[in-house]
Amino acid sequence: MAPDPAPLTVSFGGRTLKVSSLDKVLYPSTGMTKGEVIDYYVRVADAMLRQLRGRPVTRVRFPHGVGAPSFFEKNAPAGTPDWIPVLAMPADGVFGSPSTIVRWPMIGEIAALVWAVNLGGIELHTPQWRVGFKPPADGVGTEPGAAPRPMNPDRLVIDLDPGPGCGLVECAAIALAIRERLAGLGVSARPVTSGSKGLHLYADLPGDFDAATTSAIARDLAKAVAVRFPKLVVWEMAKDKRKGKVFVDWSQNASAKTTVTPYSLRGRDQPTVAAPRTWREIEETETVDLQQLGPAEVLARLESLGDLLDGDEPDST
Repeated sequence: MAPDPAPLTVSFGGRTLKVSSLDKVLYPSTGMTKGEVIDYYVRVADAMLRQLRGRPVTRVRFPHGVGAPSFFEKNAPAGTPDWIPVLAMPADGVFGSPSTIVRWPMIGEIAALVWAVNLGGIELHTPQWRVGFKPPADGVGTEPGAAPRPMNPDRLVIDLDPGPGCGLVECAAIALAIRERLAGLGVSARPVTSGSKGLHLYADLPGDFDAATTSAIARDLAKAVAVRFPKLVVWEMAKDKRKGKVFVDWSQNASAKTTVTPYSLRGRDQPTVAAPRTWREIEETETVDLQQLGPAEVLARLESLGDLLDGDEPDST
């Protein structure tokens, strides 16, 4: 067996790091290599970093590709570059809780993104809250020497997970109903096909509610949709109730939960992406076959449509 080529030194934004084993195949079904995975993340970085900045990042590492064992990693590993911020925070995002303290890496620049992917971090997951500085009780300024802390969630996410016998067609129908209900509350949502089986809906929040309140809002929304579509929707966690139905998973809003970050690749047999979609695509699902998207398609859409999670959705789509 030929030895691996020597690591390659690369530079992004003045940061220098080494990447290795670029010819290693990470997706055997298509032959997509580690170098191609890194190239995708570099090209999608501007849009993806808008989702990653300020959020602790859990990596799902596939050091030998998607056909081999993987593992979730929350803590920054030994050898993490000193220019990557590492914040010690409870795993559940709640200070004062008995939760395990995690040394989370914060990925806010291209070099840090490449570092994570070079370690086999094909999937990147984030919570619905960002880290920031909470003002003191009198509301004036920031306390001297204050450490960054988890803020209230700045987004609500609903995960539409199709059970056996359901697919994206059913998820799209429920997504439209949830969009209508959220609009009645003065909240707009944006759809993201998950890169796995289902569909995610993201709604921006002003940060007025804590995670427990946000979770309760999401749970009540899931219950209301289940009442409206009793033959198609289930909101309870019991898996034995999901056959032929869409599980409206509201639990992703808990402070300890993370969701795959938009624009992240997924560690599936095929290289698919958690991809932002237009509402027109969701509306036309019954006549146009809605599919999960691959990295080349996502990059082409970024070129033509821009970042669908940043600013207004283009009228031309």
